[in-house]
Amino acid sequence: MKRTLSCIITAFILLAHTFAAENTESESNNFSENAKVSIKFHDRTMYYPGNAENNPVNIHVTVANTGSETLRFKLADDRMFSIDFDAFDIKNSTLKKTEGLTKKRTTSQTVYFREIALEPGEAYSFVENLKEFLDVKTASIYYIDLKFYPELYNKKDEYTVSNRLSLEVRPSPAAASSSEIPVAVNTAAILQAEAISPDKVIEQTIIARQKSRWDQYFLYMDVEEMLKRDPARSRRYNAESADGRNRMLEIFKADLKQNRIDTDIVAIPARYEIETTTYSPTEGSVKVMEYFDNGTFTERKRYTYYVRQRDGIWQIYNYMVDNLGTQ
Repeated sequence: MKRTLSCIITAFILLAHTFAAENTESESNNFSENAKVSIKFHDRTMYYPGNAENNPVNIHVTVANTGSETLRFKLADDRMFSIDFDAFDIKNSTLKKTEGLTKKRTTSQTVYFREIALEPGEAYSFVENLKEFLDVKTASIYYIDLKFYPELYNKKDEYTVSNRLSLEVRPSPAAASSSEIPVAVNTAAILQAEAISPDKVIEQTIIARQKSRWDQYFLYMDVEEMLKRDPARSRRYNAESADGRNRMLEIFKADLKQNRIDTDIVAIPARYEIETTTYSPTEGSVKVMEYFDNGTFTERKRYTYYVRQRDGIWQIYNYMVDNLGTQ
């Protein structure tokens, strides 16, 4: 009798385990078949290598229930245990995971999570910084997607992949200004852009051109945006690889130095007067009256310099010239 009862209990236990396993597998299949994971840029801006805190690549992640039944999944409080970003460049080289991500996943710790239930047609969204997951060290065009783990990262073989985004990471402002490390004239101090006002940026740029100090001249200039002012150049630039773009930037700067292209921006005024400066937290413009000596007469031109602020530094990215005649 005891042996018969024991066999019955054992049978119920096995049946319960089998049911639980089938239920878990059913929920997993339910997620992969009825969930749509999508990503898009959140407050898209200009992106540069590194500096995850001050120049984040914020990605808006959405999990939607596209099925006809309740969709259930787990979501970790620390999203590093719920999602993964993958990225590769045009040479098919992949970005490495950050040290912080690797350390978290290899350290024994308690992972706190919530059970999320979405009814048909409902969606759940959140925003994460891609740079917390991937080590973005160089400028390039990257193609990124996301893996979502409905049972958390400890079951990393169970995931759903999102759509793909194209991410352009530009050379950092300091790197774009010169291929060599610029140093201050007559000193060994390395030139660094400073957090000065837009009118001071324009003033220093004009003075640098008057004195033919090219490293200082390019210090506050977004060379890439200046190159792309010409539609034909912009199309060629966008079609190039990362190395090709760097070569184009160097050729563009060399042509400016030789006064071969965009002669207005490299023209040397005999004197100038800053008229007005207007700017918001991120965009601004500076109007400057510039005078050019031509022997027997003086030309007057009003320059409008357009500037943007990134990481506290204002940079010139465009300009316009009005010819006002001679005097």
